[in-house]
Amino acid sequence: MPWIVWLLIAMALGAVEFFTLTFAFGLLAGAALVAGVVAGVGGGWLLQIAAFAVAGAAGLLIVRPVARQHMSHPPLTSEGSDALVGKKAVVLEEVTAQRGLIKLSGETWSARALDDDHVIPAGAVVDVMEIEGATAIVYPRELLP
Repeated sequence: MPWIVWLLIAMALGAVEFFTLTFAFGLLAGAALVAGVVAGVGGGWLLQIAAFAVAGAAGLLIVRPVARQHMSHPPLTSEGSDALVGKKAVVLEEVTAQRGLIKLSGETWSARALDDDHVIPAGAVVDVMEIEGATAIVYPRELLP
């Protein structure tokens, strides 16, 4: 039963992919499964090898470069607290280098001024420069260039 041989080859290639994370061996494992299907429907050895070669080449030359390109780009959307960086907020209680409170995206956040010498009064609009844990690091909007 040649399809079993192709299945074993696919499993071996899948295991190699698991440990190397190259995305190449996984595509070759898929190609081995294609060859196994060809073997399962009664295709000869030459047809099985051709199916493996065509599916493997298509995966390595077409699918892999596209997948690698998508993986190299950062996600377009930020999640969690990263999404709050760059947002505007309103100061609820005076913000200094040590403490303060702001209203950010409808929630009350503890805040600190980005510069040690800034004291930002209540009611001022600030920009969130970064998030450290549960504290927003802010800079007064009117001082931005």
